[in-house]
Amino acid sequence: MAISNSDISRVLLAYLECYPDDAVALSEPVKLLPEGAGFASRRTFPMHVTVGALLIRGGTEVLLVDHLAYGILLQPGGHLEPTDSTLISAAVRELVEETGVDPSELIPASQMPVYVEYGRVPARPTKDEPEHFHLDFGYSFLTTQADVGLIQESEVRGATWHPLSVAERLVGPRIARAITAST
Repeated sequence: MAISNSDISRVLLAYLECYPDDAVALSEPVKLLPEGAGFASRRTFPMHVTVGALLIRGGTEVLLVDHLAYGILLQPGGHLEPTDSTLISAAVRELVEETGVDPSELIPASQMPVYVEYGRVPARPTKDEPEHFHLDFGYSFLTTQADVGLIQESEVRGATWHPLSVAERLVGPRIARAITAST
């Protein structure tokens, strides 16, 4: 069963109960969700939902991908698919697709996202996408020994492990939240 707007709203409101300081930054999507339809579809504008996955290995390093479309290092993630049934399972799917990690090596740090971000995405005429916004739900996962397998070359140039301090410098404070969720 596809992820519904009410599923998305429920997760967002639960997240805001845990992280009330994010309410102002997420006020626009909170307003948009009840007004629209199909935010799980990448063809819904001006906003749709994406997911991210922060994989922490051994409590000391984070797996990041060299993202082709953005040309920067980021956590694995992407758009929802019609077959996704939950946001966290979509995050696992994206992590496995982009990095080739073995899903049996993953342990969710929490069922709650460790970050939710609302950000502008520039127009991509080659994909027939106008400027729009992503509402990105990020989950934290733990592993003791997972390693990179076959990467999704259509989406990423590579996937590499980075020390926590380096990862935080590259992708921001969501790393600290991922670490906190894992303790």
